[in-house]
Amino acid sequence: MNDMKDWSAETYLRFEDERTRPSRDLLAQVPLLRPTRIVDLGCGPGNSTELLAARYPHAEVTGLDSSPDMLAAARKRLPAGRFVEGDIASWTPDAPVDLLFANAVFQWVPDHLGALTRLFGGLPKGAVLAVQMPDNQAEPSHAAMRATAASGSWAARFAAPIAREPILPPRAYFEALGPFATRLDVWHTIYQHPLAGPEAIVDWVMGTGLRPFLDRLDAAERAPFLAAYTSAIAAAYPPLADGRVLFRFPRLFIVAVRGE
Repeated sequence: MNDMKDWSAETYLRFEDERTRPSRDLLAQVPLLRPTRIVDLGCGPGNSTELLAARYPHAEVTGLDSSPDMLAAARKRLPAGRFVEGDIASWTPDAPVDLLFANAVFQWVPDHLGALTRLFGGLPKGAVLAVQMPDNQAEPSHAAMRATAASGSWAARFAAPIAREPILPPRAYFEALGPFATRLDVWHTIYQHPLAGPEAIVDWVMGTGLRPFLDRLDAAERAPFLAAYTSAIAAAYPPLADGRVLFRFPRLFIVAVRGE
């Protein structure tokens, strides 16, 4: 959304199984049996849309994303699917929706709490808002991004901070969504992903959190920036006995059922 050029579906899907697991975990808590209309907000390359279509084969499922590259990958994955380009920050459904599903997208939306409240408030009674957001800004992977940006010859390019709002405490979501909800679940899950080594962590974040940093650099700066960042990651994530590293990844989940 802000500070980024178009996303790369190919880079994002290097860790498809690990990235799709939170979608599965979120979908498992959706209480709907037979929704009619579903919108997959920030559908990306269609991996979450595919899960929704498989669980609810009789529903009309629409994937929404702001990235043409992601939408192209989604259409290739699900040729019969419906995908549209749009900005979640200003998007409004054009007809009643039974399920708004959003995996790993609202962390990029300015004033995401306001956007969530607006969208949830517009749902009909009994409809569900299901959201998952990475809560990793305090993790070593992301602290190293900021430290690397501030310490090299490229530091002037980062005088204006990268625009990404922090995930709020669970209480904030209860207070904002609770008045509209008959049921509201908010929980944290910390995933522990065993990866091949520090370079694998760098590959992972190049598809998401590192993108805004790389987009501010010119071609000559990217290689030394990545080398410095990889060195910081190697120091922050010591190897296991078998040489792999554990990539700790906290995520926040919200499932809200609309009341009167």
